[in-house]
Amino acid sequence: MPAIANRVAALATTVFSEINDLALEHNAINLGQGRPDFDAPPDIVAAEVAALQDGKHNQYAPGTGTLSMRQAVANHAGRFYNLDIDPKSGVVVTAGATEGIFSSLLGLVNQGDEVILIEPYFDSYVPNLHWIGAKPVYVPLHPPTWTLDPDELRAAFSPRTRAIILNTPQNPTGRVFTYDELKLIADLCIEYDVICIADDVYEHLTFGETRHIPMATMPGMFERTVTVSSLGKSYSVTGWKLGWVYGPPALVTGVLRAHQFVTFAAHHPAQAAAAYALSQPGTYYEDFLTMYTVKRDLMMAALDGAGLKATAPEGTYFVMADFSDVFDGDDVAFARYLTREIGVACIPPGVFYCPEHGEIGRHFARFAFCKGDDTLRAAGERLAQLKR
Repeated sequence: MPAIANRVAALATTVFSEINDLALEHNAINLGQGRPDFDAPPDIVAAEVAALQDGKHNQYAPGTGTLSMRQAVANHAGRFYNLDIDPKSGVVVTAGATEGIFSSLLGLVNQGDEVILIEPYFDSYVPNLHWIGAKPVYVPLHPPTWTLDPDELRAAFSPRTRAIILNTPQNPTGRVFTYDELKLIADLCIEYDVICIADDVYEHLTFGETRHIPMATMPGMFERTVTVSSLGKSYSVTGWKLGWVYGPPALVTGVLRAHQFVTFAAHHPAQAAAAYALSQPGTYYEDFLTMYTVKRDLMMAALDGAGLKATAPEGTYFVMADFSDVFDGDDVAFARYLTREIGVACIPPGVFYCPEHGEIGRHFARFAFCKGDDTLRAAGERLAQLKR
């Protein structure tokens, strides 16, 4: 009898699908998936609508992306990070950041190479590596402050290391890596001749005095870094699935050669809207952070009222909370219990670890606070049942 391919045989339904289905079944407030329940700014949506109606954007876009969007990506990198990006040969537009990561791995990593992952990691990284025949090497962040152990990081590098995937601001912990942490990673990349695939999708979402430092700006790292980002997180349009990869043409060429056989081209009308969105004035990002600071504070108050222990995230719209004071089971049991009995959905973070390090996340849950303020207040009222 025909059977599915070995490369996917071991992959179950994602935890996001399971939790989303469970939340629907029990009418739970869904703080699981990082999907805003509010719309994008009206002018950005209007730019997409205009592109749909102007008769110029409803067929294939150029495989690398429209020049206007690639120029906007280059301008954005120059404006915020003082990076000099060639819009013609240093930018590829992708079908979201997830495809950008996959195409980067396909185009830059060989079968048998080792790739360092910092745990907890975004769940697509490991399947991507298995499909290309590369070996993941895991380095965990340590709670409650989610910091790296320098010795563990150094031990992960070897002559077999081809790349490291670096996500900062980091999903799911909310950490924003410091200059010293990035300098250590950069120095090791240079010493071992390693490529950095920088997953920067939360680049505009940092709180207080915390600032995102792109790895591409670190001394000696531009020529060995490709940076991946997307429209979804900074402009609340996750459903558009539009991302990009930028960096030195020598590396971006590899990404493009893979991308052309993965999706060929990304959504054309959204690229017109993206060019507009990326040119937003500084006040847009200030208002964006003000909005999310309120949401973060509501989320932290809700967790505290529930008896959960959490460190306020430095970035992203996620927070990891320790539930061990109010529940005796593991993270999967807690997520199911919380959804069914309390009416709030979260994500069990054990899926973001290798089996050897799964114990680190066993007593934690990830909550997403990219929700309306009233939704977060309602979630807090339900979560308070845990403490009672």
